[in-house]
Amino acid sequence: QTGNEASVDRLMKQIPSFMSEISVEFKIIVIDAVRSLCLKFPSKQTLMLNFLSSEVRDNDGYEYKRAIIEAIFDIMYHIPESKEYALSHLCEIIEDCEFTKLAVRILHLLGSEGPKSATPSKFIRHIYNRVILENATVRAAAVSALARFAVHNVELRERIKVLLTRCLDDSEDEVRDRSAMFLRILENEQLCRQYIANETVFTWASLERNLVIYLNDPAQHTAPFDISATPIVTQAEEAAARSPRTAAADITSPTLQAPSASASGAGASSSAGRAAPSGPEAHTAAMERIPELAVLGNIFKSSNPVQLTESETEYGVTCIKHVFPQHVVFQFNCKNTLNDMVLENVTVEMAIVTSDDEDTELLRPERVIPIQSLVHDIPGVVYVVYGRPNGISPTATFSTTMKFIAKECDPSTGEAEEEGVEDEYPLEDIDLVRADYMLPTFVADFTRVWDEVGSAYEVVETYSLTNVASIKAAVSNTIECLGMSPAESTNAVKDQAATHGLLLAGTYAGGVPVVARCRFAFSPASGVTMELSVRSDSAAVSEKVANAIS
Repeated sequence: QTGNEASVDRLMKQIPSFMSEISVEFKIIVIDAVRSLCLKFPSKQTLMLNFLSSEVRDNDGYEYKRAIIEAIFDIMYHIPESKEYALSHLCEIIEDCEFTKLAVRILHLLGSEGPKSATPSKFIRHIYNRVILENATVRAAAVSALARFAVHNVELRERIKVLLTRCLDDSEDEVRDRSAMFLRILENEQLCRQYIANETVFTWASLERNLVIYLNDPAQHTAPFDISATPIVTQAEEAAARSPRTAAADITSPTLQAPSASASGAGASSSAGRAAPSGPEAHTAAMERIPELAVLGNIFKSSNPVQLTESETEYGVTCIKHVFPQHVVFQFNCKNTLNDMVLENVTVEMAIVTSDDEDTELLRPERVIPIQSLVHDIPGVVYVVYGRPNGISPTATFSTTMKFIAKECDPSTGEAEEEGVEDEYPLEDIDLVRADYMLPTFVADFTRVWDEVGSAYEVVETYSLTNVASIKAAVSNTIECLGMSPAESTNAVKDQAATHGLLLAGTYAGGVPVVARCRFAFSPASGVTMELSVRSDSAAVSEKVANAIS
């Protein structure tokens, strides 16, 4: 926290002198500090990686070595130019790694990142050594890593197939089975793309819920189940979504009992007054319990929460935008921080302030689902539903005002007075933007998808991005503005880069696949310039996405 770039070299010379004198717990703290220091001063990454690599050779147990390897992984992820050097260090580490879990993790990373490096062939020897020298679990992981190199580096494929053939004589059936499977896959390019290069999975909770809805609706049985409506994410994103288990997530598992459209209105109000849901599946489950929202269909896209009040104000409000097939639902998560006040019949009034989109005139407010009672420190939810007929996707800015009846109450008992006063509380404006209609989609082979979509409806626009100071900032802003998923790790930008190419993929509302290529150039005189090329199956969608940059 107190170091600066000029003192890093001196600091790194001092750290090894006392590492042998402190406990493992403090060593882990030092390793985390070194990682943070490296992320703060990327130019010193070589020095830091040398230190981390030397420390991992100390015999200080699993937790210490895991912390070091995690630090190297973080440096690789956040500092793209360190990848080659870090991978070389990881190859040395697995040569003398006594912990199976760590060896498997490193081999998995080598299989994922090694084929994309400038000289992938130099990693093959280190990986194959694990097949010869390690236990069965590590050998199986090494076989999988070798297969990834064979798929992504065609020039190495025949040589790697020879190594995999040798693995057919392994004493462990798992190693033999993997080798036989990968040898079969490597004979067919389609199988390579489908089973190895493709790192996507369906969001399982969404898939299960869509199947439940399909099975419980006889009217849908006239057509096959449409799996394309289920979002696709990377395996890393799916794992990240599963890891933070919350109470809300635990109660949202779907059942074969479809949401009832005949539930009472009182039930809807009660649901709206419950704690704000967390996560896409939790949002869906919460809205399925409200009859007025259950009939809207499946959520296509949910935005991240947007703060509409200051953190220290008496009322806290955030907004999440949900896009449905024919509607947009604004979910206002409200919290009352006053212990001597109860808010009743809480609603949010919205009005369109500005819009350059002619479709905005067709947006119509349909209903507001209020919070019956908002007591101190127990959050509630207000839903505002807008219809978007024929699947239109307008952009607009809305003014928002929270309205309610305020009643004083006894903080000790929570009992409110009979009489209250009508009051309102102004909130920040909400922007409905193009990214709200775009679902990020992971693609393993961008070039193939780009060619498959074709140039029939390609739109090319050029922008001068005067509001950003670097290509790295321009890439981040473009991804956020379009709401698409970066392909082939093109979101990683080197510091002080003068040119860069960004590949993006997504699915627009209505199930329209969209791919985009962005070419960035930087000059001190003119700043950042971007050429954006968008392809889709719809001329209107291509035009809208290409003009979404602001």
